[in-house]
Amino acid sequence: MRLRHWLLALSCSPLLALAEQPASAPLFAATLVDTQDKPVALEKYRGRPLVVNFWARWCGPCRTEIPLLIKLREDYRQRGLEVLGIAIEDKTEAVRDFAKAYEMDYPVLLAKDQGLPLMQALGNSKQGLPFTVAIDAKGKLVLIKMGGITGAELTAAADAALK
Repeated sequence: MRLRHWLLALSCSPLLALAEQPASAPLFAATLVDTQDKPVALEKYRGRPLVVNFWARWCGPCRTEIPLLIKLREDYRQRGLEVLGIAIEDKTEAVRDFAKAYEMDYPVLLAKDQGLPLMQALGNSKQGLPFTVAIDAKGKLVLIKMGGITGAELTAAADAALK
């Protein structure tokens, strides 16, 4: 009888492990490239409060959010919050030039072919842009927002991520 319970527990353990993974797990499993075309494993951001913004150069609302994200990083960086910009793009040089022109002082990564599946895994079933998520230090998603985001919403998301 004990052997049967032990085997049942053992057979269920992979399911328990999957159920315990936070919704942010796909983000931390990804490796994207920076504006120098060098790989960046997002695992390095695990355990840190984050605001992650998916964007594209051609997206008007994305451009509107950039100054808000720059200010958010400036206001919250000392408290441990990091802002990441993930471009749904595949042209490194074009994104690098754009980031420089817009004075994006936060890490900018290119999703290339991983962008749409990654957004979908984080809760953006329509794969629309801009798309922003906030993640607390435990990996819990505290904000999922498709479409333009306001400064007040970003501040609330940062505060929630830092709790």
